[in-house]
Amino acid sequence: MVMAAYMAMDTPLLELAAFPVAVPVRPEEYSRLLGYPPGRRLEGRALEIAAAAQDWYARNGRPWLYARNADSLVISPSGVSINGQTFQSIRLARLLAEAEAEHVVLAAVGAGAEAEDEAHRRWQEEKPDEYFFLEIYGSAVVEALITLAGAQICAWAEPLGMMVLPHDSPGYAEWNVAEQPQLLRLLRQTRQAEFPARLEALPSGMLRPRKSLLAVFGLTRHGEHLRRWPELVPCESCSFGPCSYRRAPFQKAGWRKKPAAGSDAGAAAAYQTNIKALRRWASERLRMRAREDGHWEMVFRYDGTTCSNLGRPLAFDYHVQLGPRETGYTIQALSCRPAAGDAGHRQMCGYLENSDRLMTAIASEKPLLGQPLAAVLGWRRGAGPAGCYCDAGSREHKWGLALETIHYALCARDRDAAGAEGEKL
Repeated sequence: MVMAAYMAMDTPLLELAAFPVAVPVRPEEYSRLLGYPPGRRLEGRALEIAAAAQDWYARNGRPWLYARNADSLVISPSGVSINGQTFQSIRLARLLAEAEAEHVVLAAVGAGAEAEDEAHRRWQEEKPDEYFFLEIYGSAVVEALITLAGAQICAWAEPLGMMVLPHDSPGYAEWNVAEQPQLLRLLRQTRQAEFPARLEALPSGMLRPRKSLLAVFGLTRHGEHLRRWPELVPCESCSFGPCSYRRAPFQKAGWRKKPAAGSDAGAAAAYQTNIKALRRWASERLRMRAREDGHWEMVFRYDGTTCSNLGRPLAFDYHVQLGPRETGYTIQALSCRPAAGDAGHRQMCGYLENSDRLMTAIASEKPLLGQPLAAVLGWRRGAGPAGCYCDAGSREHKWGLALETIHYALCARDRDAAGAEGEKL
């Protein structure tokens, strides 16, 4: 990767500050975060509680957003420097370098502390369902806010001949969540507007209120890169309906079309996870055992860190039992539990708050059970890739990593077996 430095002094200034802001939470996005499969509608008691959560938030929630473009950007092989502040994110540096991005926009959004406080109160009143639906609605608000922020940045960038790249955030892949306080300090250096909300980043990187997100959007003038690398186009995962700057249709299933079998290039278009990471994890983190009856037993190891208590390391094992190949590797059994000897999970904020509730939630979640393994390619799972397990979206994200790695490994095995058989013939 070639180091590049850019100054934004020739670019008109952008500063967005809104509090409160109207939040376009899409019903299907809320259902997805609640764990419902695509096309499945809420009904009965679930519909009643969901409507009550939305109504409460409409009357009491105080969502906000803030964004401004940075003055300078330096891209290096190990990370980026924004306004003189260095961030060790290899993935962000790679994304910006591949797109030849010349500028970045810093953004922060939050659902406000009100919903978190109310959800906690309902838990104390022994109303777990009301707690859960309101907690998840806060996550849906954050997702809608970052989508709205991206749309407003698009509206500003398009007349200037620039295109917006997908956002990246501390806590996402290859960006240590511990750099979150540094990014927040940079965001607080506002121009004319006041920072619209109370937001704190703990030394560990955990945000308070938790239903908040800090992000960096890259900007490029080189549209040819977006054609060469479709993953640089955020439009397919952006659900902002009234957008006038869309370059690709929104994919409701969350992924591009299923690739032809037999090539990493095709697989990269179907998996959400970076293909190089899947290849490495299949080799280093996955144990596979084929039984005599054609069934498979898999164990995927996830290594992460807590978002509090100075980022304590933790490890979880994902146990997956699959049917034979001729059944489409049907997912027959799933479980997730701390790896033997792991103590880091006890330092997660959710564990410290209520260990029984968190561990019960982790043990009870069995996504795609009974479906063919390939269903993971069409699963729009939660977008919360933090290292801990406190949030349902974060747990969904990790299940996606595990199942995609298993799918990749089995496809590679089947491809190699087909090649070997062809050589015999």
